[in-house]
Amino acid sequence: MAENKEIPADYDLNAKWDACLDLSLRRVVYSSLAGAFGGLLLFRSPVTRWAAVAFGAGVGFGSAYSDCSRIFDKRTANFAPPEAPQTPASHVANE
Repeated sequence: MAENKEIPADYDLNAKWDACLDLSLRRVVYSSLAGAFGGLLLFRSPVTRWAAVAFGAGVGFGSAYSDCSRIFDKRTANFAPPEAPQTPASHVANE
């Protein structure tokens, strides 16, 4: 009696949350490690090394946040450039 209905990918919130958590965790960890490695090579002070790690974590979190917002809201374009008005040059020169 019970029908086997599959949820379309656009409405499957569990899959979207899983993808976002996986993406966020990987990006924060990898960018923190990159910041730690860069801080180890470039800086001598422990404070600046920790700042490099924090900066890397922030970059990873920001990148993951923007990609997760695209995953949850498929309607927005990915950096669509604004359209320029098509005015003739003679009309602009006469004003």
